[in-house]
Amino acid sequence: MTAAPGVPGDRPGDASRFLIELQDIHKSHGGKGAREGAAATTVLHGISLQIQAGEFVAIVGASGSGKSTLMHILGCLDRPSAGRYLFDGKDVASFDTDELAWLRREAFGFVFQGYHLVPSESARENTEIPALYAGVPEAERRARAKALLERLDMGGRLDHRPHQLSGGQQQRVAIARALMNGGRIILADEPTGALDTRSGAEVMALLHELADAGRTVILITHDRSVAAQARRVIEIRDGRIVADADRTERQAVPANVAAAVPVFAHAASPGGASLLTDIREAMRAAWRVMWSNRFRTGLTLLGIVIGVASVIVMLAVGGGSQQKVMAQFETFGTRTMFVSTQTASPRNPSAPLTLDDALVIRDLPNVEGVAPYIEDRVVVRRGNIDHLTEGGGATIDFSRVLGWGVSQGVMFDAEDEQRVAKVAVIGETVRKRLFADGQNPIGQDILVDKVPFQVVGVLVSKGASNGEDQDDRVVVPLSSAATRVYGHPNPTWIAVQVRDIDKARETEAAIEVQLERQQAGRSVLVWNRVEALRAQTETARAMTMMLGLIAIVSLVVGGIGVMNVMLMTVRERTREIGIRMATGARQRDILRQFMTEAVLVTAVGGTVGVVSGLGIVLVLLLVGVPVQFSVPASVGAFGCAVLTGVIFGFIPARNAAQLDPVVALAGE
Repeated sequence: MTAAPGVPGDRPGDASRFLIELQDIHKSHGGKGAREGAAATTVLHGISLQIQAGEFVAIVGASGSGKSTLMHILGCLDRPSAGRYLFDGKDVASFDTDELAWLRREAFGFVFQGYHLVPSESARENTEIPALYAGVPEAERRARAKALLERLDMGGRLDHRPHQLSGGQQQRVAIARALMNGGRIILADEPTGALDTRSGAEVMALLHELADAGRTVILITHDRSVAAQARRVIEIRDGRIVADADRTERQAVPANVAAAVPVFAHAASPGGASLLTDIREAMRAAWRVMWSNRFRTGLTLLGIVIGVASVIVMLAVGGGSQQKVMAQFETFGTRTMFVSTQTASPRNPSAPLTLDDALVIRDLPNVEGVAPYIEDRVVVRRGNIDHLTEGGGATIDFSRVLGWGVSQGVMFDAEDEQRVAKVAVIGETVRKRLFADGQNPIGQDILVDKVPFQVVGVLVSKGASNGEDQDDRVVVPLSSAATRVYGHPNPTWIAVQVRDIDKARETEAAIEVQLERQQAGRSVLVWNRVEALRAQTETARAMTMMLGLIAIVSLVVGGIGVMNVMLMTVRERTREIGIRMATGARQRDILRQFMTEAVLVTAVGGTVGVVSGLGIVLVLLLVGVPVQFSVPASVGAFGCAVLTGVIFGFIPARNAAQLDPVVALAGE
C-alpha cells in the first residue's frame, strides 16, 4: 500500500528523520474569540521534542502541567497555537480535517484514562470502530476484533457492553481498539489512573509487551513510579520540558520495530469506509440509540405520525368529497346542460318549449347534440301491481346526450320512434317493483297510464341524484309519449351536450337569446351543469388543498420536534462524537451518522403514520364517510416525512460534525 501524505511508510526505524518532532510548540486558550474580558491562557511554552519510532516514552508531570494538552497535540486531536509539528518529516499544519482523521486512524491508537468506550456498543463493536472508518470488510473486521480481544483475555466478553465490564476490562478493550488498525503509535493517557493495583500492573505489562513488539508507546502520567517503567522519561512542568532522561544520548531502537507483531499487523484501506458500509453501520447504530431511548423516540415519532396520518386522512376526505360532487354531476354527463321554461306566475304562464326549439339549439356553435324530453308522473301496472313513477318520452339521442344506456335488452331506435311504437325501457327501481317475482322483464307487457307497452330494455342504474331516485322511471319514444300518453309533443326540458366545456357560458347565453327570439316574452331557464361542476370542483379542490396544508403544518411541527431531539442527542453524545473522531471518523462520517439517525426516526414515523392513516381511512369508509384513498398522497406524505428528517436533522448533524475532537472528548 502506498502511504498517504504525512503517514509513515514501511520505514518506522529509519533514523534519517524522527517519527515525531515538535519545534517550539506553544498552545494558548482563550483571548481573541473567547468571552469578552477573558484573557488568553498559555498552556505550553515552547515545547521542542523528538521521538523516534519504537521508543517507549513517558511524559510525567503534575495535574495542570500541560501533559494532556501535549498528548492531544501529539495525537492530532488538537493544533498548536504556534510552532511546528513534523510527523515523519511532514508538517501537520498543512493537513486538513480529513487528513488528520486519516492520520489518527492509521498511525495512532489512543488509550484514555476514562476508557472512552461507546456505551451503546459491545466490546467487539467498540474494538471495530477504527477499522469501520478505515473501510475494512465486515467479516475481516470482526475476525480481527475477536483475535485482539482474545489475545487480551477478553474472548469471553465480546458481546458485553461497557457497563458490564470492570475498569481493567474496559481498559483492555480500549487497548484492543488502539491496536485495531495496527496502532503504530500508542498514546496512553493515565492508563492506570482509574485502576486498582492489579489491573494497573496488567495494563503496564501490556504496554511493555507492545513496546517490545516494536510499537512506539507514549505514556502520559502523573505517577513517577509508572513513568519509571518507560525507557525514556520526559518531565513537564508549567508547560515546559524540565527534564529528559535520554535527551543527550539517544536510546537504541528495537531491532523488530519494522516487523511489529504479526497478530496485530495489517494494511488498512486509506480510502475510508464505503458509502454503503457507512450507511448500514450508521443505521444499525441509529436503531440501537433509538431503541435505548424508546420513550423519547416514541414522543418524537408521535409528531411525524400525526403529520403523515393527517395528510393521508385529510386528502382522502377532501378527495372523497370531490368524488361525491363529481358523481352527482356525472349522473347525466359532465358536458350536459338542461333547458326549460320558467313561469312568472300562474296567471301569466310562459310559452312552452317545442321540438322546433330543439332544432334551433342543435344548430348553435359548440352544441354536439340535443335530447328533448317530455316528463310527467304516470302509473305503471303489471298484473295486480300498480306503481306511481316518472314517465318520460325521449328521442333516440337520449342515450348519447345523457350517457344513459341499457343494462339489459336494447334501447328503442329511430324506426320505433317513426312508427310510434308501443315499446318502453324501464329503470331498475320499476323493474324491482313490477317484476319482484324474478321474471325477465324483456318482452313483457306493462300498462303506462292504461296504455299497453312492451318492455324492450332496462336502463343502467344511476342511483339517487339531488335526493331523487333516477332509476324510478319509464321511458318511451317521444312520438309515442306525445300521442298515446300525454297528448302533446312539447318537451318538458331539452338536454344539450356541448363540445368545449370552456365555452359553456357562451353557449348558455346563445341558447337564451335564440329561444327568446323564437317566442317573444318567453322566459328560458338554462341549468348550466358544466359551470356548476367547475365551481364545485374548484371549491372541493381548494378545500382539499387547505386540509392538506393544515396537515403539512403538523408535519413541519413534527420535524421541529425531530430537530429539537437531535440537538439534545448531540449534546448528550458529545463524548461519543469525540471518541469516534479520535478513532478516525471524518467530519462527513459524523454528519452521515446523525443524518441517518434523523432520517431513520422520520422514516419509522412516516411508516407508522401511513399505516395509521390507512386505518383511519378504512374506518371512515366503513362508517359511510366518502373518502378516496390516494397512493400518490401516501407516498408523498412518507416522502415529506423523510425530507423533514433530512432538513431538520441537518443542523444538529452539522453541529456534531464540526465539533473539535478535544472539546468533544471533554464533553459530558
